[in-house]
Amino acid sequence: MSICLNKWGGFILLGFSDQPQLEIILFVVVLISYLLTLVGNTTIILVSCLDSKLHTPMYIFLTNLSFLDLALTTSIVPQLLWNLRGPAKTITSTGCVLQLYVSLSLGSTECVLLTIMAFDRYVAVCRPLNYTTVMHPSFCKTLAGIAWLSGVGNTLIQSTITLRLPRCGHRHLHHFLCEVPAMIKLACVDIHANQVQLFVATLVLLLLPMALISVSYGFIAHAVIKIKSSQAWRKALGTCGSHLLVVSLYFGTSSVIYIQPQRSFGHSQGMFLTLFYTVVTPTLNPLIYTLRNKDVKGALRRLLRREQHF
Repeated sequence: MSICLNKWGGFILLGFSDQPQLEIILFVVVLISYLLTLVGNTTIILVSCLDSKLHTPMYIFLTNLSFLDLALTTSIVPQLLWNLRGPAKTITSTGCVLQLYVSLSLGSTECVLLTIMAFDRYVAVCRPLNYTTVMHPSFCKTLAGIAWLSGVGNTLIQSTITLRLPRCGHRHLHHFLCEVPAMIKLACVDIHANQVQLFVATLVLLLLPMALISVSYGFIAHAVIKIKSSQAWRKALGTCGSHLLVVSLYFGTSSVIYIQPQRSFGHSQGMFLTLFYTVVTPTLNPLIYTLRNKDVKGALRRLLRREQHF
């Protein structure tokens, strides 16, 4: 690792530096979003752990998702806020390497976890009688562990290969964070092999999860169409609606960055898309799951009543 650090040196994150007025607005927006992310996701984790009625497969995965969102934003936002508030746009080589490894690992893990959550919703709607048997707590924890291992494995491969590229003194990143697509562009050698490797990783960790989620919801839609009870319709929509909305927000923006050719949009457009799925989406996730979820709202009320009693 020391060889990689010495070879790559420090970096200058240009970000939105060519739009100083926008930086002020973004500082306020990102700061508020980050605070909401901390409060919202921490609340979901605490409620899911403290309320025994939420010790179910869905909330095991939701707790992992909230922790992922907390960690992902924390690996990006403090440095982003520091760069937005003043003229200094630098990040140390150690900070850049840590951000690259951590953010890519967490983002990859979230792709797999959202796919697992879609499978959980499929079993809940299409195989309700077998749900408790199939989605046993130990099996759910194993699935969550697989998601984390997938993310770690992906970042160990992609980040390490990216950091080994010679850059010939190039240190200006046209981005607000150290991300694989942006860092590959700094290399002063042929990067075709790296682009192929990135495309393969995108197929496995982005397109494949999107396809599996689509198949899961295809089966769910087919099962729901057969339901004649309006109450059952509402229950199915409540069960899947929150997850489907989170999936649409996360995959909708991240897929544009990693699937479309980089030349199809400018630096600013790409950064705004990245900002959305790394900062805005983690802020919206707890709001989506609390506002649309009676179980979470009920658990919050029970905890508040318990606090008032004490």
